Amino acid sequence: MSNDRRRDRGVLGEHIAAAHLERRGYKIVARNFRTRHGELDIVAADARALVFCEVKTRVAGGRTGPAGALEAIGPSKRKQVRAIATQWLALTLDRPHRPDVRFDAIGVTLSAGGQLLALEHLEGAF
Repeated sequence: MSNDRRRDRGVLGEHIAAAHLERRGYKIVARNFRTRHGELDIVAADARALVFCEVKTRVAGGRTGPAGALEAIGPSKRKQVRAIATQWLALTLDRPHRPDVRFDAIGVTLSAGGQLLALEHLEGAF
């Protein structure tokens, strides 16, 4: 673990979210695609859709930000994720092709010690 606890927590949340998706039959296509405008956390594919997943991780009882992890994905974040997804689609020609594109949100809640307390997966969240 690095000295940046917030970043470490985010990385842990993304690992938990990716494992959740794989258990549900999704194929992870890409992780942490970065542009100067931001980052896509997870790009996955199921039988029907190419899925762009925004992952938010929170510590239960934390004092900063919204109470729930998914509440942190506001209108500006949704707009940013859609714009980066458009860039990813334009640049990634060797991707799985599916009939649909979907934007999911995954909220991960951890204990102060880093144990998973809750995971909420909202398909078609935005």
